[in-house]
Amino acid sequence: MEDEQSSVEKFEKFTWKVENFSRLNTNEVRSKPFVLGGYPWRILLFPKGNNVNIYLSVYLEAVQTANMSEGWRRDVKVKLHVFNQLDAKMTITKESKHEFNANQSISWGFKSFMTLTELLLTKGFIVKDTCIVGAEVFVSKSTNEKPVNQAACLILGSQTSNVKVEIPSPEPEATNLQTSSPLSFEPSEQADAELVYAALGKVIHFLKTRKVKDMNEQASKELQVLWDELKKFKIDFTWLEPQVQYALGMKSYVEKALEVEKLKENVAVQELKTEMLQATLAAAKVSLDVERDLLKAKGVKERDLDSELASGSWRP
Repeated sequence: MEDEQSSVEKFEKFTWKVENFSRLNTNEVRSKPFVLGGYPWRILLFPKGNNVNIYLSVYLEAVQTANMSEGWRRDVKVKLHVFNQLDAKMTITKESKHEFNANQSISWGFKSFMTLTELLLTKGFIVKDTCIVGAEVFVSKSTNEKPVNQAACLILGSQTSNVKVEIPSPEPEATNLQTSSPLSFEPSEQADAELVYAALGKVIHFLKTRKVKDMNEQASKELQVLWDELKKFKIDFTWLEPQVQYALGMKSYVEKALEVEKLKENVAVQELKTEMLQATLAAAKVSLDVERDLLKAKGVKERDLDSELASGSWRP
């Protein structure tokens, strides 16, 4: 079965509020299924990167259902977003066309959507330990698959069983956010999550506000204490460790830089003293020549004078 969509490109939107982001101690998380353009989808997120641990990876995944026939296909235009919650102009969007099909091409997205440094250190992408990800979809054509209602109970197909899953309808406005979270916490665990976020915030604030010249012994001790406090939570922060170690290494660099500057100052002082001594020596030579001329005028022979000075036998 082939379904031709409208020639007018009407994108439908879905937003996913990923809470407790710093507690995502897993390689990948998926949103609940949702329907856009008449077909079910999920957002797939790699919070530590998909084999690239310095990037956030974001994908759109076609949900496979019992409505699909062999050789199904969806021709789609997709936009993926990571929202800046404080400044909409800084929201990052990437888009492209893609054919989702039965031949294992069920997901599309970006392995290097944005760096984890940009995500975590730029104000607004993580607010109250929450990251907001979005997808916009326009289905231009589908083959061998029936559309579903915006609010429906779908039978998700698998090799072993069929699982009934309720598909929520997307809200018409992007500001009406889905509140589902990939992780749920009991009240006591929620308190732990707040402690993790607070500890992480202290480390990130330190890295953002301190300059190289500020990394003295006291600052290094302060950062080490903050880093040790964060590592107690036994969460994988390998993406942040290089920046922390770089900052800690600045203490040795600053000390060496200060030592070099001090040596430069000492050299400058010694050069100035040398210049002064050379000037004094030149003046003494001039004075000596004057005295020599006076003695010669009095009849003292220069040869006798030099001889007596050399032997040390001369007395005034």
